[in-house]
Amino acid sequence: MHIKPFIQTIPSFSLSQKVDLLRLDVLHPIVSGNKFYKLRFYIADAIENGISTVASFGGPYSNHIVALAFTAKEAGLKSIGYIRTNEDEPMTATLAEAKAYGMELVYLGRTNFQSQKASILQSSALNNTCYLIDEGGYGAIGAKGAATILTEQDTIHYDAIICAVGTGTMLAGIINAADPNQKMIGIPVLKNEGTIDAEINNLLVDKNRPYTLLHQFHQGGYAKTNPMMLDFMNRLWGAEKIPTDIVYTSKLLFGVEQLIKENYFEKNDSILVIHSGGLQGNRSLPAGTLKF
Repeated sequence: MHIKPFIQTIPSFSLSQKVDLLRLDVLHPIVSGNKFYKLRFYIADAIENGISTVASFGGPYSNHIVALAFTAKEAGLKSIGYIRTNEDEPMTATLAEAKAYGMELVYLGRTNFQSQKASILQSSALNNTCYLIDEGGYGAIGAKGAATILTEQDTIHYDAIICAVGTGTMLAGIINAADPNQKMIGIPVLKNEGTIDAEINNLLVDKNRPYTLLHQFHQGGYAKTNPMMLDFMNRLWGAEKIPTDIVYTSKLLFGVEQLIKENYFEKNDSILVIHSGGLQGNRSLPAGTLKF
């Protein structure tokens, strides 16, 4: 069941600036947040081309993998997940859920995952029996879907729009859909991600469209967290009833709060933060760590 996303004000962040959160996380309990938008046109394209199997890549706590498994099942398609872990490692609850939705899991290991992924993506161009989607839904079709995050909402009046950045697909999509006068800001969650600018630029309709990446909030790297961040997540839940994850949205919202404290934004800016959904990463934490 889909629920229309809504915009929630975050008064604890600022009393002088309007800070709103687009709650994409409420959209669906499984295909949460931006996963729905990034996958929607890939699935439609596979069906239109008569391809009955879709496949993609991800880690043992991948929101994308679970979302694809469920979406494929609902569309009557088979699914394959190429996983960045080893078969002899304990199965995570995330992968067990994807398997329960009918996904075939293929373990590529950790050491040569990227090279194996590249080989599989290259070979997919030689046949049309399986529809390959890059990790995280990266690609022009994924960005086209992500653009509908803005086109389906009333966001034209915001001065700044800010979101977390993994593959850069969502940021590229919303840049493509935004008004040219809106300030577009991304908070990368990976450390030392030297190619992210090129990956985003590759998906932009207007290659000259300005945007800003702020790299100081990754907290040590992908899926890395610490007690300070966990305290922040619990504090945010207590104050605003906003659930966040350790991979993306906690770093995003922590970053936004810090930027406001540092007077990064203009005094009268209205700010829209995009909650991209997906709490699978929290399953790696000991039970009871988070209050939600």
